[in-house]
Amino acid sequence: MKTPLAALHAEAGARFIEFAGWEMPVHYGSQIEEHHAVRNHAGCFDVSHMAVVDIAGQDSEQLLRRLLVCDVSNLDVGCAAYTLMLNERGGIVDDLIAYRRREGYRLVVNAGTKKKDLEWIARCGDELNVTTHAHHRSELCIIAIQGQRAVETVSSLLALSGLTELEAFNFIERSDYFVARTGYTGEDGVEVICPSGAAVDLWSRLVANGIQPVGLGARDSLRLEAGLNLYGHDMSEDTNPFECRVAWTIDWNDVNRRFIGRQAIEQLREQGATKKLVGLKLIGRGIPREGFIVETNAGDGVVTSGTFSPSLKQGIALARLPRNAQGVCHVIVRQRQIAANIVRLPFIRRSR
Repeated sequence: MKTPLAALHAEAGARFIEFAGWEMPVHYGSQIEEHHAVRNHAGCFDVSHMAVVDIAGQDSEQLLRRLLVCDVSNLDVGCAAYTLMLNERGGIVDDLIAYRRREGYRLVVNAGTKKKDLEWIARCGDELNVTTHAHHRSELCIIAIQGQRAVETVSSLLALSGLTELEAFNFIERSDYFVARTGYTGEDGVEVICPSGAAVDLWSRLVANGIQPVGLGARDSLRLEAGLNLYGHDMSEDTNPFECRVAWTIDWNDVNRRFIGRQAIEQLREQGATKKLVGLKLIGRGIPREGFIVETNAGDGVVTSGTFSPSLKQGIALARLPRNAQGVCHVIVRQRQIAANIVRLPFIRRSR
């Protein structure tokens, strides 16, 4: 599949790869330059492969209070939350963003989990016997604009008053545009959801105003530097929130809210997780990759995501290690032991 922006990517010289069934640009010539453009200026990403799902009906809130670890009843209109769907074992079905609209809710879920997520939502609705429905808005595109100049540029191009004052994880809706102060790079920015025609126009205007098109390659190195998880790599149905650094998303306050997976993760909270997700900075030369073994003072772990950091100019990784691991460890890269420091995340913080 191709997004409605595919022709513009091709004209800009994009190199395409297959990702979750979509033909997506991995870079437009230099992944390193695109990475630095976001850190130092601003870049735009086509993330239309991700799925927009609108939840409507009188029982929408009841359904999502059962489905999600956050309590959507605490969200004001115009606010959003990063959250999770769990299975009964406490494994992560998906991570997503939930938005509270004037009528109903909007979810943005991962491309590779769209089918599974829609089936999971339908199953939960059937079990609750609620009057609601999930509508996959396949006609909509998503453009992420990230970096120091992102918000002011989008505010000017779309004439959106109030956007520059909008707080993180808040959004506004104007005409065809749904604009949220969210992102996946560690930098300030927005994500714009709109119909395909408006998306093509917006992308062209962004590029004409000096915003760098950015592919999936730099998106991955940016999110890794920011210490952000990628579903299917750093988290999955076989991992729980405590060993993925996302337990902070869980709202425990209402003891009567029995969201799916609550019983399992309550037991995990009492017992304590046996593993943790940490950052690794390689001391020696090398690039850590997913699946590489990590030898620690508390036993072996594994790299879940790894890359060369353009900002730090060294190999970095997210790794799942035994709970008591600390200090210096060793990553096995091509049968060589390369020393690495176990560090707190994120690797870098937002540019100012």
